[in-house]
Amino acid sequence: MAITDIDAQDDSRKLAASFDLSKLPPDFYADPYPYYRALRDHEPVKHMPDGSWFLTRYDDIVPVYRDFKRFSSDKKKEFGAKYGATPLFEHHTSSLVFTDPPRHTSVRRAIVGAISQRHIAAMEPGLVTLVDGLLAAMSEKREVDLIEDFAAAIPIGIIGNLLGVPHDERGPLRGWSLDILGALEPVLTAERATKGNRAVTDMLAYLKILVDERRAHLRDPDTDVLTRLIVGGDDGEPLAENQLLHQCIFLLNAGHETTTNLIGSALHALSGWPDQKAKLIAQTGNLEAMKTAVEEFLRYESSVQLGNRITTEDVEVGGFKLPPDSRITIAIGAANRDPAQFADPDRLDIAREPNRHLAFAFGIHTCAGINLARMEARVALSRFLARFPDYAQTADPVRDQRARFRGFLHLPATVAA
Repeated sequence: MAITDIDAQDDSRKLAASFDLSKLPPDFYADPYPYYRALRDHEPVKHMPDGSWFLTRYDDIVPVYRDFKRFSSDKKKEFGAKYGATPLFEHHTSSLVFTDPPRHTSVRRAIVGAISQRHIAAMEPGLVTLVDGLLAAMSEKREVDLIEDFAAAIPIGIIGNLLGVPHDERGPLRGWSLDILGALEPVLTAERATKGNRAVTDMLAYLKILVDERRAHLRDPDTDVLTRLIVGGDDGEPLAENQLLHQCIFLLNAGHETTTNLIGSALHALSGWPDQKAKLIAQTGNLEAMKTAVEEFLRYESSVQLGNRITTEDVEVGGFKLPPDSRITIAIGAANRDPAQFADPDRLDIAREPNRHLAFAFGIHTCAGINLARMEARVALSRFLARFPDYAQTADPVRDQRARFRGFLHLPATVAA
C-alpha cells in the first residue's frame, strides 16, 4: 500500500473516531458523504458520546426497519427530554412517523386509503396543469429560483389540494413546515425551539378552522384525505380532534419537505453530471426511463437523511449488543451510498437497476405517500427538462443547514424561453 493510501486510511479513521452528531462541522452540511464513508469503513455501529448509536451500513439498517417490535418508533421518552411539555412534543409524538401500532396502523390506513394508486392517477392531469403553469411563469422571468419558483410550489399545491386548503391561504405553509421539521435536528437550539413551537401553535389554530369547516361540509372520503380522517376509514374509528389536527400537520410537512428536496436536488445533481443530464433529456418522453431516474435521484441525494428508533429489549446490531432503551440513529444517506449494496455508489446513474434504496424507509413505516412523491417528481422533472433543457445554475445554491433533511433553500438558475 502506498504511503498516500496509508495516510488516507489514517485520516478516514480519525474522521470516524471524532464523529459526533451533536457537534457537526460546517462542511458536513455541504457534503456528509465522506463522513458516512469513514463511519461505514471503520465504525459502522458508532457509539456516540451521548450514549446513542449511529448506523451507516445498509445490511445493519434493514433489519432494524424490519423489526418494529424490538426497534420502536415511539419517541415519547426521547422527545420528553428534548422538548419538555411543549407544542413540539405534542405534535412529534402524535405524528404517524413517530408512533407504533396499533395507533400507527389505524392512521396509516386512513391516509393510504385516500391516496391509493387509483386516486393518484386521477391527480396527474391537475399536476400537469400546475407544473405547466409554473414553467410558463419561469419562462417569463428567465432568472429563477428553482426551489421557490418550482420545487417547493409543486407539493404545496398537491398536498394543499388533498386537504382542501384554499389557494389564498397556502402562503404560510412552507415556513411552518421548515420551522417544525427544523426542530427535529440532533441539536435543538433555543431559536429552533421557539420557531418550532410557534409554528405548531399557529398551524393548529389554522387547521382547527379548516377542520370545523370540513365537518360542516364533508366531501367524498375516497378522494378527500381530510374528510376520510374526520369520518374514519372503512374499519377504523375516527381520530380524536387533537390527533386529527396533528396528522394534518404531519401530512402537510412530510408531503411538502421530501418532494421539494427530491425535485430540487435532482435538478442540482444533473447540473453536476452533464452526461446524465443529456441522457435524461433525450428520454423525457420515456415513462419507464423517467421512473428509473427518479429512483436514482432518491438514492443519490435522499431527501430524509436520518431516521430514529429505540430498542425495547436486548438486541444485537452489527455485532454489538444494545440494551433496552438504546437510541439509534439510522443514516439513510449512508446506507444509500453503501458500496456493498450499490456499485460505484457516489456516481449518479439514471439507469441504475436494481436500486433498492431506503429513501422512503422500509417496513411498516415506509412512506405513506411514496407513490404520490414519485409521480410528482416524474411529472415535474420530465416537463421541466423538455421545456428548459439548457437551464443553468447562475450562483452558488443556498443549502438548508440541516442534517436530518437534505435540500436547498435557494437554487438560482437561468431558463430559456
